[in-house]
Amino acid sequence: MKRGNVLMERFESAVLAGNPAGDPHTRTVPVYLPPSYATDPARRFPVIFVLAGFTGRGRMLLNDNPWSPALDDRLDALIAAGCGEVILVLPDCFTRFGGSQYVDSSATGRYETHVAVELVAWVDARFRTLAARDHRGVAGKSSGGYGALTLGMRHPDVFGAVACHSGDLYFDYCYRGDVPKFCTQVQQAGGPAAWLERFETRRQKGHDDMLALNILGMAAAYSPNPDSATFGIDLPCDLETGAFREDVWKRWLEHDPLRMLESHAEALRSLRLLHVDCGTKDEFNLLHGARLFSRRLRELGIAHEYEEFDDGHMNTSYRYDQSLPRLARALGARS
Repeated sequence: MKRGNVLMERFESAVLAGNPAGDPHTRTVPVYLPPSYATDPARRFPVIFVLAGFTGRGRMLLNDNPWSPALDDRLDALIAAGCGEVILVLPDCFTRFGGSQYVDSSATGRYETHVAVELVAWVDARFRTLAARDHRGVAGKSSGGYGALTLGMRHPDVFGAVACHSGDLYFDYCYRGDVPKFCTQVQQAGGPAAWLERFETRRQKGHDDMLALNILGMAAAYSPNPDSATFGIDLPCDLETGAFREDVWKRWLEHDPLRMLESHAEALRSLRLLHVDCGTKDEFNLLHGARLFSRRLRELGIAHEYEEFDDGHMNTSYRYDQSLPRLARALGARS
């Protein structure tokens, strides 16, 4: 079997320099080049940006597992079986709050611009790509699926195909129930700064730690406020009383793809492929959002693929075996 090549590129970001969270602006960006890239120097290829989930970054998609191949090995096998050849780009959009949700935020940095503008331009200049939206896709799982979907909505001139695997949808179900648990943890720690310091120094991070980090990370993405003394973030709860903050939650909902759908319907309608899936046992209740999203797409007459799998939220990278060939075909890839 012919194999592609993964380059570990060091990318110095101009838009992430001096970001308010203090995260590095130089990132390692893995780039997968398909087998024919080396043997056919005149050939150009479609590109798919693959976004990692919350607490992840691009390099994690290359982790070796005997029962779940790394993304490069997976695509090598797909290409050997007839999938069209594509370039994969695996961005690093991790932040100290666990992730960026691939949005521009005054609390974390300009991660949407980093991916949709800065990295896209760099990839097209650095590699032999088919540099047009009809040959450029974006995919991801969980927060990466959310990022793929929202980037496709907001940048239809950049991305022509989208695959969203178990993406964050229907915030009232997937986030809201964890807000009081977050509030309790932060109160007991003595405030957000004390909680985050304890989290960052704790060698072993448990389920409750990640639950609280998730709410903090979402607040950093969805409700930033430069005037707030809490990391420049408005939290969805009052830390003194525990009261839910409806005004902040309203700002979160503006980022919910279910709420965004109507105003971005034409962008979604223009896609060459829109693929959405979810597990029927998803631990974050994302199945309900996926079903609602698909139903509304049907009502609006927007072509899409929708699939459900008999599993949960974890260990679902096998779904790329279906989405990558479909994305490659939609983007005009050749075998």
